[in-house]
Formats: sequence, C-alpha cells, structure tokens
Amino acid sequence: MANMKVNVKKLREGAALPTYGSASAAGADLYACTGESVTIAPGETKFIPTGIAVEIPEGYAGFIYARSGIACKRGLAPANKVGVIDSDYRGEVMVALHNHGTADASIDDGERVAQLVIAPYLTVDFTEADELCDTVRGEGGFGSTGKK
Repeated sequence: MANMKVNVKKLREGAALPTYGSASAAGADLYACTGESVTIAPGETKFIPTGIAVEIPEGYAGFIYARSGIACKRGLAPANKVGVIDSDYRGEVMVALHNHGTADASIDDGERVAQLVIAPYLTVDFTEADELCDTVRGEGGFGSTGKK
C-alpha cells in the first residue's frame, strides 16, 4: 500500500510531527505543544495545542480519536468524542481534552494526547422523499438489532 503525502507545518518551537506507533497503526499520535504542564480538573475540558497545521488532501478528512492509554487509565478523551479536520482547514490542530475522571489530570508538554486518522469521505446530495424503501429493521432504533 502506497503512503499518501500530507504536509505538516510547525507553528511553534517544540511542535512534533504526528508519528505512528507501529507499521500497521491506523492512527498517528498527536503531541501536546504547551510549553508547560496543563492540569485538567474533573469534569473540565481544555484545548490542548499541538503546534501544527496540516494540509489534508481534498476528498479526505482528519479524524481525531482518543488514545486508549490516557482514555482508559487517566479518563482523558476528546470532549467531542471524534474531532473532524476538514481538508480546507489550515489552522492549528487543537485537541479538546475532557477529564472524565474524579481527580485532576496533567498533560505534559510533548505528551501524546490523541491520534489522527486520515480517511476518505463522501459528499452526498440529500434529496427530500415522501417515502423510503422498506427494510427488515424498519424503524427499530437503539438496541433493536439482534433481538428475536
């Protein structure tokens, strides 16, 4: 599989380019570029700068996901669950980290705070319809599949 080139601009001293933890990793680690340790109180959300801007190709988007280590062990995860970076955005990549835990949590400068996945997306034409085709599931909502 060929690698896609994505340009990254460092916006400040100490910024790090995203890196993959293994050859088969889907998400590239994003690093805090804070210049100091940042404390996030329980129930609080803070924007953590990465010090980088990315040039995502048209037809693709960047998706910011939690890192399992700090999410499961320390209760820190993106406040919006999944951040979306559109291909026309050229500003700094920020990670809105929320503390779901019961104690203060600190993020150190240079710490891995989230992961970035670059993926294609479809833009669709939404068309109003009076009726939709029938399916087996129909209008069954949350938790309705797999029940007999």
